[in-house]
Amino acid sequence: MGNERFDLAIIGSGGAAFAAAIRARGLGKRVVMVERGTVGGTCVNTGCVPSKALLAAADARHVALDSARFPGVMASAGPVDMPALVGGKAALVDSMRTEKYIDLAADYGWTMVSGDAAFTGSQDAPLLQVTSPGGAVTTIEAGHYLVATGSTPWAPPVPGLAEAGYLTSTTAMELDEVPETMLILGGGYVALEQAQLFSRLGARVTMLVRSKLTSQEEPEVSKALAGVFADEGIRVVWRATVDSVSLDQATGGVIATGSVAGGQEVFRASRLLVAMGRRPVTDGLNLEAVGVKTGTSGEIVVDSRLASSNPRVWAAGDVTGHREFVYVAAAHGALAVENAFTDAVAEVDYRYLPRVTFTSPAVGAVGMTEKDAVAAGIRCDCRVLPLQYVPRALVNRDTRGFIKVVADRDTGRILGLTAVAKDAGELAAAGVYVLEAGMTTAQVAAAWSPYLTMTEGIRIACKAFTTDVSKLSCCA
Repeated sequence: MGNERFDLAIIGSGGAAFAAAIRARGLGKRVVMVERGTVGGTCVNTGCVPSKALLAAADARHVALDSARFPGVMASAGPVDMPALVGGKAALVDSMRTEKYIDLAADYGWTMVSGDAAFTGSQDAPLLQVTSPGGAVTTIEAGHYLVATGSTPWAPPVPGLAEAGYLTSTTAMELDEVPETMLILGGGYVALEQAQLFSRLGARVTMLVRSKLTSQEEPEVSKALAGVFADEGIRVVWRATVDSVSLDQATGGVIATGSVAGGQEVFRASRLLVAMGRRPVTDGLNLEAVGVKTGTSGEIVVDSRLASSNPRVWAAGDVTGHREFVYVAAAHGALAVENAFTDAVAEVDYRYLPRVTFTSPAVGAVGMTEKDAVAAGIRCDCRVLPLQYVPRALVNRDTRGFIKVVADRDTGRILGLTAVAKDAGELAAAGVYVLEAGMTTAQVAAAWSPYLTMTEGIRIACKAFTTDVSKLSCCA
């Protein structure tokens, strides 16, 4: 490709990039997409798809081992063939990458360019310079530019960590064997999912957590998951930070020295996994050349319309430092294109953004937590419904968890919903519609709900605002 002009030039090829390109092509715009690595971005290659595929496999093994909770059922599970499991995951990823990314680009007819992109020119006349893997340099001029380069796992500057070696959520999913023991740093959703994944595959897992699990969610979530993890043999060490890491010369594993509740403790493990967050990928883009401001973590600073400090440069997805969900990235991409090429002045609205952690039981949430409501000055009323009062949980023979509803005390309007339960993601999705509609607890309590579904628990939780649910019959 020689030097060419496009309506939209996109850096990156993940969820945000593809949503933007599809919308731009729908508007009849000429689009070029630049990718320096593998097409598809984090979600399909190293994030959502592979991790959830492995979690599903680990869950299948766990169900077999846990079958005794069902009277009359006996099952067993042997050691995991990790190369076969990882190979099956890779085949799924390859298939989805081809069908949902590579083939789509061809169908919509935008230009794909392989290489490293960096801005050049000036703030008033930005250009992209793309260096191909072979060293050829191409200059791209566009009416608008979208940076959708995503994020990458981050590791803290702990002495000895790099030398001893560590896994991230990306590299852990390429292991060719299940470690005998695994030490995980972090208590967020990635740490939780990886801890349960490897525990259910057969590793003995220890987590070092600074404060609590899922610190941004309701405190009941941390308590519930701590109980689940204890049941499954996952050790959670609270108020812990790692001071140094070294290679265990005797075993080839790692030795971590940590501060725990005011004292010190030494931890040994076959492998160490760091799951302490991600950082936006902006290195090498030369953003300063075109006047694009970045934040303290390297994120591109955008306004509510996703415009950067340069009116012709937009950003979408993880690179903005906003919530790291692929559905947020996709919404960003489409919204940025609407604002760039139409008269739209659309803004990002996270009020009813659902949040899911794919543990088992899962965590699902939408809207305000109780703490959020109090901080906003709202007089709130809350109910926490233990799963023992949800018929679906009883027949599943797993009542670990709860459903919590946060409501405005004066109006009864539901402000937020959080659940730890099987299918909690579906509960969060239902909660989106409840919150969007502005429904009250009384309205939901009186609404139809099918018996023996987990979503029936939302109705029962809402009935708890006026009724002693322990005295209800099965489907009352």
